[in-house]
Amino acid sequence: MGFNSTQLAQASLVTQIGGAATSAVGSYYGAKSQVSSMQFQAGMADINTRIAELGAQQELYKGQQQTGTLTMKAGQIKSSQRAAMAANGIDLGEGNAAEVQASTDIMKEVDKNTIEANAVRSAWGYRTQGVNYQNDALVKRAGADSISPFASAATSLLGSASGVAGSWYNYSRNRDSIQAPAPVESRSW
Repeated sequence: MGFNSTQLAQASLVTQIGGAATSAVGSYYGAKSQVSSMQFQAGMADINTRIAELGAQQELYKGQQQTGTLTMKAGQIKSSQRAAMAANGIDLGEGNAAEVQASTDIMKEVDKNTIEANAVRSAWGYRTQGVNYQNDALVKRAGADSISPFASAATSLLGSASGVAGSWYNYSRNRDSIQAPAPVESRSW
């Protein structure tokens, strides 16, 4: 059972049309998948933004705790100094005794400022990272919003349509030439 060229041409056209439809459906779902992926990534960036803010708050809290510990230790040192000096009969309000106590207060303030600056610097790093995550989320959402699954399907369908149209034109032209009867030569003998 053989196929003639007309049947093969028709089968080819049907296959091309089916391929065009399949390609359009694939483009639609591919674009939809891309949108979903970008929205998921934006959601993850939002979560990372919140985590970065928690990190910043933790660093500031840790700085407060370290400042409290430092203040307590400095107070203990100053109390020990005062007790030792008083036990030796040194006047605490004058001379070297006053300078030692002032020096202890200055060192405490320097260390306290260092701890606070480190905490703020570290928190700033986390917050900068959070801003980067927020920007990433915005870019992902904008990208997802710019993708249209229907436009992808239509573009695919239009791209395939020119090939199908060309095949249809060739099929129609060949069919017309096959169906037209060949002119019969008349010979006179």
